[in-house]
Amino acid sequence: MSTRSFSRSSSFGKSSSTRRRSTGGRISRPAGGRPSPNRRGGFRDQKIHPSMFVCKAEPMVETKPYESKNSFADFEISDILKQNIIQKGYITPTPIQDEAIPVVLEGLDVVGIANTGTGKTAAFLLPLLHKVIMNKNENVLIIVPTRELATQIHQELVEFRGSLKIFSVCCVGGAYIGRQISDLAHPHNFVIGTPGRLKDLIERRKLNPARFNTIVLDEADRMLDMGFVTDMRYIMGLMPQKRQTLFFSATVNREVNDLIYEFLNQPVMISVKTGNTSKNIDQDVIRVSHPAEKVSILHKMLSQPEFSKVLIFGRTKFGVEKLSNLLAQNGFKVDAIHGNKTQNKRQQALNAFKQNKTQILVATDVAARGLDIPNVSHVINFDLPATYDDYVHRIGRTGRADKTGVALTFVD
Repeated sequence: MSTRSFSRSSSFGKSSSTRRRSTGGRISRPAGGRPSPNRRGGFRDQKIHPSMFVCKAEPMVETKPYESKNSFADFEISDILKQNIIQKGYITPTPIQDEAIPVVLEGLDVVGIANTGTGKTAAFLLPLLHKVIMNKNENVLIIVPTRELATQIHQELVEFRGSLKIFSVCCVGGAYIGRQISDLAHPHNFVIGTPGRLKDLIERRKLNPARFNTIVLDEADRMLDMGFVTDMRYIMGLMPQKRQTLFFSATVNREVNDLIYEFLNQPVMISVKTGNTSKNIDQDVIRVSHPAEKVSILHKMLSQPEFSKVLIFGRTKFGVEKLSNLLAQNGFKVDAIHGNKTQNKRQQALNAFKQNKTQILVATDVAARGLDIPNVSHVINFDLPATYDDYVHRIGRTGRADKTGVALTFVD
């Protein structure tokens, strides 16, 4: 990990005085060139050569732990919050937490570029909880691309706050909007939601963006790719000009850079991104002469004992549901997550997979970002991802916490 650099750059923020903090890695465009826009305004369907799906995992070696500049005790946050952190088992800050927490506490705008699974949720939740503790009139809006990520952040917030009387509302599509409207009528300091549902609540005059003086855009590149940029601009346009904006992304390209320039004011740039794919993941392709072969080959693989906890990605909601039903008929413990399922059904499927009640979870890319699912042995791309970035995030569900994982991709 290299030492932190501090330089000026005209690439980010609304003036050339943007600050930059880096703890390693470099920012680059994703492989495969610039994709073409889809009908919703996102960017999809890059041409990806199959060789990019092949990479042997590096041998596991004992690495020197990251030497943080701070401990959680060093951060200027309330003692009650520090106790909650200890009870949750946090000891040493991760690089993104180490770098971002002091800057967020200063009230500055932040652009955080970090790999998935690096602890960035705590990097913004902890200082923002302190902000609310110090000022009960502080209100925070957190926007994320998927219902699952919103639910996960909401759960982490509840754990960090402990017995503190700080309340939050989770507003996502696929869940009963009446309950969310009722929750918004009660006192709260945090709202966590997906762009479409937040826009719906704003248009119903149940949510007023003008009262939020802090906003977090998490997995911003994914929101752009999913076509939420219009909803994001709508919400941001109704917020106070004087605000703190925190922008987190796993990748930076021209479109993401444009959003940073549009939404943030002289942000501090913090990069702890260490590479496109985990060194702990053994990547390979499975070549088939005809798509019809894939199901029978998949069945043989899943019957092997080493395929203990498998996440399978498909491109369409219909295809994911069909594959899940086929595997269930063949005796596998399997469930599915996709956009046609209610939020309760999606959460039940995710929880069952996390708790090892099911062996297999078949999902669209709603499960590719930000979700912390322990001990996934294999990620299988039953359908090709649309972009290399999607591939990187899909396979990032395995090979976590210094464990070796396997990623396999079907190629016709």
